[in-house]
Amino acid sequence: MNRLSHIIDTHSHYDDPRFGSRQSAEALIAELFDADISAIIHAATDFESCAFGLETSEKFERFYTAVGLHPEFADKFSANDMPRLEELAKSSEKVVAIGEIGLDYHYEGFDREAQIGLFEAQIKLANSLNLPIIVHSRDATGECMEILKKLKPRGVMHCFSGSWETAKEVLALGMYISFTGALTFKNSKKAQEVAAKMPLERLLLETDCPYMAPEPHRGETCHSGLIPLTAAKAAELKNIPPEELIAATEQNARELFLR
Repeated sequence: MNRLSHIIDTHSHYDDPRFGSRQSAEALIAELFDADISAIIHAATDFESCAFGLETSEKFERFYTAVGLHPEFADKFSANDMPRLEELAKSSEKVVAIGEIGLDYHYEGFDREAQIGLFEAQIKLANSLNLPIIVHSRDATGECMEILKKLKPRGVMHCFSGSWETAKEVLALGMYISFTGALTFKNSKKAQEVAAKMPLERLLLETDCPYMAPEPHRGETCHSGLIPLTAAKAAELKNIPPEELIAATEQNARELFLR
C-alpha cells in the first residue's frame, strides 16, 4: 500500500510564518494531498488561527480544523469569549475538535488562574457540543490531569512526552495519546516507553508542523509528508510493520475526529 494514503496528520499549524505566505502554505497543502495524504487537521491557537482553519477547510476537501484558544494567550481571552468560539465551532461541519487548549507553565509570567479558567471553559464547550478536545500540557501535568479527571472530555493528549504513569492516567480516561517526530529523537526515552507499552488502538500520529520534524530532518521545517518516519519509529517500538501502524492510526483518527 501507499503509506501516505493512510496518513491523517492530527495536529498541524500551516498558518505558521515558517510556511511563508498563505499562498505558499496552500500550495504545500495541495502537494501533500496530491501525494495522497489522507487528511490534515489544523489546530487553532487564537481567533485568527481559527479563521485560517475554517477558510482552508473550505478550500480542501480533506482538510479539517479545530477551533480553540491556546493557553499561551490566556491573558488575552477569558470565558467571556466562549460564545464567539461556540459560534465558530457550529459554523462548519469541518470543525472536528476544540483545540489546542490546555495549560502551559513553561515560561515565567504565566497567569495560572487565567489558564485554568480558559481551559475549563473550553472543555465544557466541547462537552456541550459533543466534540473532542486537543490538549496541550507543558510543565503542568498535575493540574491538567486533575481538570481532565473532573470534566471527563473525549480527546487526545497531543505531542506526548510524559511518563508511562501519566500515560496510564490519560488512557484510563478513554483519551488518545499522540506522538510527533520527537519520538525519533534519542533523548525521547519516556515517550518511546509509552509508545511501546500503550494500546495501538489509542495511538495517534501528528506533526505539530512546522515544529518537531523527525530524524533525520530534525531542526528543519516539518510537514505532513514526514509522518512515515515517525510511524516507522513507533512501529519499531511496537514490533509491528509500519504499514500496520499507519493503518491503525488512521482508523483511530477517524474514530476520534471524523466519524
